[in-house]
Amino acid sequence: MVTRATPAVVIAAPASGSGKTTVTTGLVGALTAAGHTVAPFKVGPDYIDPGYHAVAAGRPGRNLDPNLVGENRIGPLFASGCTGADIAVVEGVMGLFDGRITDDPGTLGVGSTAHVAALIGAPVILVVDAGGHSQSLAALLHGFVSYDPAVRVSGVVLNRVGSDRHELVLRQACDRVGLPVFGVVRRDTALSVPSRHLGLVPAAERSADAVAAVAAITERVRAGLDVDAVVRLARSAAPAAAAPWSAADETADHRVEGRPVIAVAQGSAFTFGYAEHPELLAAAGAEVVAFDPLHDRLPAETAGVVIGGGFPEEHAADLAANEGLRRDLAEHVASGRPVHAECAGLLYLTSALDGHLMVDAVDARGAFGPRLTLGYRDAVAVADSVLYRTGERVTGHEFHRSTVEFGGDRAAAWAWRGAEGNAVDGVVARGVHASYLHVHPAGAPHAVGRFVKAAQEVR
Repeated sequence: MVTRATPAVVIAAPASGSGKTTVTTGLVGALTAAGHTVAPFKVGPDYIDPGYHAVAAGRPGRNLDPNLVGENRIGPLFASGCTGADIAVVEGVMGLFDGRITDDPGTLGVGSTAHVAALIGAPVILVVDAGGHSQSLAALLHGFVSYDPAVRVSGVVLNRVGSDRHELVLRQACDRVGLPVFGVVRRDTALSVPSRHLGLVPAAERSADAVAAVAAITERVRAGLDVDAVVRLARSAAPAAAAPWSAADETADHRVEGRPVIAVAQGSAFTFGYAEHPELLAAAGAEVVAFDPLHDRLPAETAGVVIGGGFPEEHAADLAANEGLRRDLAEHVASGRPVHAECAGLLYLTSALDGHLMVDAVDARGAFGPRLTLGYRDAVAVADSVLYRTGERVTGHEFHRSTVEFGGDRAAAWAWRGAEGNAVDGVVARGVHASYLHVHPAGAPHAVGRFVKAAQEVR
């Protein structure tokens, strides 16, 4: 079945730090306030921005990343995420044409905002940080408009404008290249979200503060943007789209009976995860139950545990204080029941993190450090586990400032060749698969089915 795509706009920028997240969040909030049902998306592997989108839209924010799921799934995932919505807003990543660097100098960045905009056929609005710009903005915009004919740059939002005179000069520059101005947001230091070592503080950690911040951003952006004009632009390009992605279809060959309980860590310490993950778990036959490691015990009859990414280093003392859950998880691991842990989950399973006692299910110690590890990895599984068989390949993403020191011999989870040579990551032990590598479950749905099957078998 081929359907018409939901009208959409892509919010991009010439470079990082231009204000994409502020403008996107405010636009989503303004559209929602105007009565639209908005489907929000983020290009790339980012977990944090979709949390703010979700607050503004009242529905999950989702990711579109060809590197992690493949080009062929972008259209279906977009269509699936748009179910029930009348408009979609897609926030880009970095600069418009910035993506994964390949060995082919003639290839544009894979997984860039431009790449995704072309795949879904949506027009692009550029958010320009106006600070320091004057008439020369016309030359910058001319370059972005003409660089790739497959990308439809359709207008501009001028952000952090200093004065009426500044706005006039910038509008003249936009007129010179024939780009309409969809909005002007004046410089305002109050329009910011607290950040730390890996970017913005996740919305789930700020709870009421995040709601208030999104409301303030929405009000300011709504006052500065021509929201009706954005809607008209979105409706001007609605190409044919593939049938929506289906978690049930992806797991049809792996579904189990018996509804094994899969406990998924959530709460302030574990905020990183993709919306499709619990959907795939449920479609594979699991009963998905959320728990907060800061306060809860392991849910009754838990057969498998998923502990995703987040900021355990910010909550290490409270995680250590929940001794009951740490015992529950240690017993769960000792029994051979499956655990899927990524990044923060790996740290939580170690014996200690920055001197605070953790679960002690993995012979390792974690520590926060000064060095950022960031990038896509083409990885191969180097041990059979509850998720993968030896030799299976994935593309994943690393994003952390911590390190883990393993004790003694271990069976690593992954290996890959990087800029600094060959590397191994994580550990496979009993039913545990734990590593720094984030893998989008929609890119490896068979692994989700394998995990649920393992949980069913050890119930």
